[in-house]
Amino acid sequence: QIVKLQDLENNNWDEFLSLVVLAYNIGIHATTNYSPFQLQFGRESRLPTDEPSSSFTFNKPNDYYVKLKKNLLIIQQHTSDNIIHQQRQYKINYDKQRPDPHYEINDPVLIKIHGIKKKLEPTYSITPKIIIRKQHPIYWIKDEKTQVQSRVHVNDIRPILILKLT
Repeated sequence: QIVKLQDLENNNWDEFLSLVVLAYNIGIHATTNYSPFQLQFGRESRLPTDEPSSSFTFNKPNDYYVKLKKNLLIIQQHTSDNIIHQQRQYKINYDKQRPDPHYEINDPVLIKIHGIKKKLEPTYSITPKIIIRKQHPIYWIKDEKTQVQSRVHVNDIRPILILKLT
């Protein structure tokens, strides 16, 4: 949030840009558990304020390249594992909050209207539609008036109850 660093005239944001980029590049990402710097260079970043690291002695000049390649492969594998684990966690948390309704053929439903709309326009179709085919989570619906058929995801469907008075 570079806005917090600006002066009152909002004209010096570019002075802080390099510091914000540095902070992003050395910060550990929640999903990968590594910083972008570490993913790119295979080691922790060294800042001027850090104490000097112990020196490594390599027998051959090529040893540094071999060690760097090995470190990058290990980091990439750990990152891949961390990302897959986080994706599973995100899915579990999403599924906890989401109801999983199932509909039957001939059920009357309302369909979500996508696109730009004004504040007071309806979110769902005004006229009920009928489910003609199901393959959960995808349903094929038909408008009774226009006979237009369309394919809809279950997230865009809302059930309605139509009472017939006799």
